Amino acid sequence: MDAATLRATQAPIKERYKADPTAAFITLKAKGSIDSDGIACKLETGRAMTMAGLHPLTGGSGLELCSGDMLLEALVACAGVTLKSVATAVEVPLRAGHVIAEGDLDFRGTLGVDKEAPVGFAEIRLRFDVETDAPQDKLDLLLKLTERYCVVYQTIKNGPKVSVSMQRV
Repeated sequence: MDAATLRATQAPIKERYKADPTAAFITLKAKGSIDSDGIACKLETGRAMTMAGLHPLTGGSGLELCSGDMLLEALVACAGVTLKSVATAVEVPLRAGHVIAEGDLDFRGTLGVDKEAPVGFAEIRLRFDVETDAPQDKLDLLLKLTERYCVVYQTIKNGPKVSVSMQRV
């Protein structure tokens, strides 16, 4: 897809959202089942079923997906799609590239071994390795706009309001 095709595809969508801002709002949902025997959660992804479980460093078998890995994978997926979309829109030719996310965890917090150890990622690093002949100013713009428009990155960076509840069924 080139810049003109992308603009043509998105133009009516953008116009609709300008005319009716409520049309741009959506509630995405994820659902999982904890009915299995092991310490795992079966995820319904909309395309397939997958199992998430404990990371091997917390006692898991390593056969199930780790939710921490999945968070980083979601960041990579969103950042990669956003980068490609922005590169197309601002006409930065990318021959190839990789998106890499790394996150530092201290499982002492998760396992309750050390009450001072944080639960969750202490730091996340996102890196783009790209093959391109584009000048540095275009790469700087590409990075700036990718950061700005990547939903998962902005969600992690800005920490949205989160609520938790439990109900008996």
